[in-house]
Amino acid sequence: MHVSDAVTRRQSIRAFKPDPVPGPLVREILDLARHAPSGGNLQPWRIYALTGEPLAKFKAEVIEKVRAGGTGETPEYAVYPPKLWEPLRTRRREAGTLRYTALGYDDRDTAGLTDLTLKNCDFFGAPVGLFFCLDRRVGPPQWADLGMYMQTVMLLAVERELDTCPQEFWANWPKTVADHIGLADDHMLFAGMSLGYRASDHPLNSYRTPRAPLEAVAEMRGFEM
Repeated sequence: MHVSDAVTRRQSIRAFKPDPVPGPLVREILDLARHAPSGGNLQPWRIYALTGEPLAKFKAEVIEKVRAGGTGETPEYAVYPPKLWEPLRTRRREAGTLRYTALGYDDRDTAGLTDLTLKNCDFFGAPVGLFFCLDRRVGPPQWADLGMYMQTVMLLAVERELDTCPQEFWANWPKTVADHIGLADDHMLFAGMSLGYRASDHPLNSYRTPRAPLEAVAEMRGFEM
């Protein structure tokens, strides 16, 4: 598979088959991803991979909290800037509308929000849940390094006929995650990720979020076109 094929095939999958992913395959992906770029070769990432009973126990704990009325804990960072401006606000709204519509909800339906929240808690049915963490002392450049590591994981997964869904949803449950994985106090959770085999016929996997045209995000100067 060419890199360009992996890039265009990759999408955030929100419904997975229960089929297990072999441990050696998960290890291979995480190991190869270590070659992702890292400023100063700091390699600031720390990853926790859960499956089987450890994952089932964690999911059950979070789902119980949500069903009891829990809406999350104090996040350690803002996933989105406050008062999103255009065109970012419209892009986010359109993506959300696609998800709600795929499930048969109006995008303002609270039942739809609850449904999606519980699906997030369940890692969308994926058999593997990943957590990506950082030392609290690092800054934005190292957060970017971690993002490149995560992207590398996602592309390697596609090459192996697996799929993923990066989940900053977990930033809303930092204490619960930290307690479960035994995260040291000097580290913080950045995001989670679902990993597994896509359920191709599920409505949540039936759409692709649109991307802005290149002209809207890039300028090319001095090139012969």
